[in-house]
Amino acid sequence: MKHILQAIVLLFSLLNYAQNISVDSQTYTPQQLIENILIDSDCISNITVTNVVGGDFSGTDQSYGYFEASGSNFPFESGIVLSTGRLVNVPGPNDNLSDDDATDWNGDIDLENALNESGTTNATILEFEFTSVASQVSFRYIFASEEYQENNSNTCQYSDLFGFLIKPAIGQEQYENIALVPDTDTPVKVTTVMPGVQGSCPPENETYFGNYNDSNAPINFNGQTAILTATANVEPNTTYHVKLVIADEQNYRYDSAVFLEAGSFELSSDLGPNLLLATNNALCEGEAVKLNAYQDGQNVYDWYKDGVLVESQPSNCINCGKYNVTEEGTYNVEVTLANGCISYGEVLIEYAPLPTGVDSILIECDSNQDGLSMYDLFDASLDLINGNQDIVVDAFFLSESDAIANINPITNPEAFQNTIPFQTVYARVINQANCFDIAELELQTSNNTVYIPNLEACDGEVIDGFTTFDLSNIQASIQNQIPIGAEVRYYETEEDALSESNQLSDSFENTVAYTQTIYVKITNNNQCYGISTVNLNVLYTPVLEANETVLYCLNTFPEPLTIYGGVLNDLPNNYYYEWQFNGSITDVTTLFYEATEPGVYTVIVTDPNGCSSSRIITVLASELATIESVNVVGVAPNNTVTITLSGEGDYEIALDDIDGIYQDNLVFTNVSKGFHTVYIRDKNGCGTQEEIISVLGFPKFFTPNGDDDNPTWQVIGTDAQFDQIAAIQIYNRYGKLMTLLTASNRGWDGTLKGKPLPSDDYWFVAKFIDNKTYTGHFALRR
Repeated sequence: MKHILQAIVLLFSLLNYAQNISVDSQTYTPQQLIENILIDSDCISNITVTNVVGGDFSGTDQSYGYFEASGSNFPFESGIVLSTGRLVNVPGPNDNLSDDDATDWNGDIDLENALNESGTTNATILEFEFTSVASQVSFRYIFASEEYQENNSNTCQYSDLFGFLIKPAIGQEQYENIALVPDTDTPVKVTTVMPGVQGSCPPENETYFGNYNDSNAPINFNGQTAILTATANVEPNTTYHVKLVIADEQNYRYDSAVFLEAGSFELSSDLGPNLLLATNNALCEGEAVKLNAYQDGQNVYDWYKDGVLVESQPSNCINCGKYNVTEEGTYNVEVTLANGCISYGEVLIEYAPLPTGVDSILIECDSNQDGLSMYDLFDASLDLINGNQDIVVDAFFLSESDAIANINPITNPEAFQNTIPFQTVYARVINQANCFDIAELELQTSNNTVYIPNLEACDGEVIDGFTTFDLSNIQASIQNQIPIGAEVRYYETEEDALSESNQLSDSFENTVAYTQTIYVKITNNNQCYGISTVNLNVLYTPVLEANETVLYCLNTFPEPLTIYGGVLNDLPNNYYYEWQFNGSITDVTTLFYEATEPGVYTVIVTDPNGCSSSRIITVLASELATIESVNVVGVAPNNTVTITLSGEGDYEIALDDIDGIYQDNLVFTNVSKGFHTVYIRDKNGCGTQEEIISVLGFPKFFTPNGDDDNPTWQVIGTDAQFDQIAAIQIYNRYGKLMTLLTASNRGWDGTLKGKPLPSDDYWFVAKFIDNKTYTGHFALRR
């Protein structure tokens, strides 16, 4: 059982090995690789390898050598390979990064000059000379690289370089690079042959890209080109120098390789470029092409189609070396030269079907009914190609012969003026291969009339005759007069309508005050159905006063405040009024409203024509003040009187003079003793009220002369203010107590024990119940 398992493991190991190519850097010398592997032909002589450069890996490994497919699916059975890394890293599977470097491994200046690049490194080079008996040689190759990275934007930016450089061995210094994208002058690189990366770069010459490689690929590179052919034109029997070179770009990272098919370096005959659908140069159905492989001398030409001999032309034939192709296929030629050497040529021919154009009619509107109008001929494109998006109308012509010859096209097809009624022009319809068909286009005119009612709109916020119209309402108004699916467009002038230029948007502000006529063009299936006019009328809109803010005195409730709609320069009785209070519709429809509470009042004034304006009246509340308190701190003349108010108004106060100076500050200072009138005025006009206040004070003198004028000395103030005093002691100038005033005895008559005291200055000490004292003096005058 153990031996069976070992055998199975060995079998799978051999099968896995067989899926990858094999390489050999020791069996063949560079001379043998070129002469016996790549060329292997007696018709190419004087083959001499002149130079070899590769990486120095300090052992038996090289950066070039022989390869075999070894049962893998690699397209070439064998050949030689040049790499920018170790040869041992070239075979698959593609499960690691080939990323080699070596000591003193430089780039190549000839490669840089030929490709107009710079900064190469790690160049592998095989140079040789040869002589050919034919005028053309070619060989097949595949370029592979780790820099092919699927779905990675790096594929759009980076590529190693390689070239097949050739020049005469004597007399010419500059090389020609023949490693080109077919039928171009573009060098083959990752960035020039790839399928594109979505979101980063488009495909480049995708036809010649082979595939991205998964981990089971037979080579250890992420991607590769298709099989390509390098072709060089040479002078027969002249020695040429060839330089096969590949190099890393800028740094050694991400290696690349080029594979050259064994035995593919051969004499060749140029049959011209491949004619393929993918490159948009295929032949058109019914078209023929003559292949030409002629070379000087008594040569035999054998022609093959898809591998089958179709014609053999002996050396003495008429028109030798030419073959007429009328069917698609792969065509090969073998030119047997007089010395027995064979020159090979191949070309792929594909046919594109002819496009089919459809004779059509283009109808344009005719304002004066003379059969002449202005046409955009491309409006008929969809009919001329019958909706086939794979073909296009290329140009228009006045005659069929010009259209067939593709000469003298109409220079202004977007604004073509016919010269006769029912004139016919000719459309050249082409496909991607530039195959063509000719279709007739008859130019007719339409006489349909569409009645369009006036379109009305209310004037804007600024009453000036200009407003914005919704032109889409026009189409709705004529829907029963036009075909289903017809398109309606709008223009300011008839010329714009005919030429379909300067189309108006559905949201259009008139450019002529109050009434403007515009043109309406109706098209059906890109054909003009009719052109009509419509009047845009700007309707009168009521002009109202500006929004305003008013005040309602709450103290006047229930007396109302009358507010008005505010119509200007017109009789208001013609309008309908709608009043709203704080966003809710009321049942008031008169030109005024009786407001009894503050809030936001909106009035909408509507003209009989349906146009409305609105304005907002904001009613703010105000009222007379409520006096919450009067606080007097201190004794005259050093005191502070503070008045506290409440209410919805904005208040100011004045002292003792209703017409005096009012202040916003509700505090008075240093108010004289006695009783005062404070006037409180609402700034919003809700009235003025008054309040009597008292300021505690002590008289400076009194005159007890038996009359009623100042007979006693007593505190000036209210009872409440006097109640704050515990007692008042009165002294003469010598400090003798004359009397004591209390709550029950508030005044002094100027006597002591019933006897009048003389005129003099007297002192007092007032003691308050909060333990504060106030000291002063006064005069007694008799």
